[in-house]
Amino acid sequence: MPRSLEPLDLTVQIPYHFRCPISLELMRDPVTVSTGQTYDRSSIESWVATGNTTCPVTRAPLTDFTVIPNHTLRRLIQDWCVANRAFGVERIPTPKQPAEPSLVRSLLNQAASESSPTHSRLSALHRLRGLARDSDKNRSVISSHNVREILINIVFSSTQSLDLSHESLAILVMFPLTEFDCVAIASDPERISYLAHLLFDSSIEVRVNSAAFIENIIAGTRSSDLRLQISNTEIIFEGVIEILKNPLSSPRSLKIGIKALFALCLAKQTRHKAVSAGAAETLIDRLADFDKCDAERALATIELLCRIQVGCAAFTEHALTVPLLVKTILKISDRATEYAAGALLALCSASELNQKEAVCAGVLTQLLLLVQSDCTDRAKRKAQMLLKLLRDSWPEDSVGYSDDFVCSEVAPF
Repeated sequence: MPRSLEPLDLTVQIPYHFRCPISLELMRDPVTVSTGQTYDRSSIESWVATGNTTCPVTRAPLTDFTVIPNHTLRRLIQDWCVANRAFGVERIPTPKQPAEPSLVRSLLNQAASESSPTHSRLSALHRLRGLARDSDKNRSVISSHNVREILINIVFSSTQSLDLSHESLAILVMFPLTEFDCVAIASDPERISYLAHLLFDSSIEVRVNSAAFIENIIAGTRSSDLRLQISNTEIIFEGVIEILKNPLSSPRSLKIGIKALFALCLAKQTRHKAVSAGAAETLIDRLADFDKCDAERALATIELLCRIQVGCAAFTEHALTVPLLVKTILKISDRATEYAAGALLALCSASELNQKEAVCAGVLTQLLLLVQSDCTDRAKRKAQMLLKLLRDSWPEDSVGYSDDFVCSEVAPF
């Protein structure tokens, strides 16, 4: 039953034959199996996906797992919904049918054919992109047809038009890469350099897709040498940070931008390049714009950059760094708290000025609450180390109060 009908169970009765025999809910996309029984598509696909090979109603073997849309029943259900609109029943939308494997093969062949006109190949790629966006089912069908190899060849082919390359990249980022694909691309400096230059394309969509692809490659590459080679690519940090700095950045842009920056900063040897490209100022300025998961990743990146001297110096120069990190403790999540405490520990270890600023921002109260909370052990250890470091900077009227915690939760100094 759709959520909109949940409170109406006593006044609206769903006809028995409109209910899926598996879920007992109103069918939204009725399909018929080889035994002649009709189920909601999602329910019967889940049934088969868990290893069942029989019809749930008749218990007869399913000789064919192909399902046929029951358009007549779906229209009857839609008519019933319209007839009961006065009771708050919403009409179920007409579902988009899954992509046919034959259509996918045809589109991929058309897109890959260098003898076909560019506009014809672009048209095929546009249709593939639309199908991939429609559903997980479509992406699964497309993925089973060697789509990665075909699209990678188009993206990096020097003989293709830029439009073909950009459109192929937009589709490619929807599919996970194999480790073989990642290593093959990461091992080719010219390909990585090409992706880095796409980070400065006039289209924000192309720039974001390039950053997403770079992050996918780093995530799928086990070799630390290859990851270092990627992060050492000229202008790659500048390109990713420009995405984060763009005032018109969408939530997707911010999400992909911070994922790419974090992945690049995992290589310690090149973190100074991130700092030189303006990562410190950008991360602090944008921290409030991230959602929970992305804020965690941003704080983790801040902590990584604070582990190098130039990083600490750059964050110290920003007037909001310390107050913002203090405010973040216990505000977002346990992981965010851990990263914020780690960054503060590095900053305060590097500068007495940061220590005084942290105390003025109320870090003492935050840390004492932290060590008594249910956060991670790593966060507590960082808090204890920071408390010890800041002891000489505590206001005189707080020393006696803090000793109570030293005797209980905080390890002796």
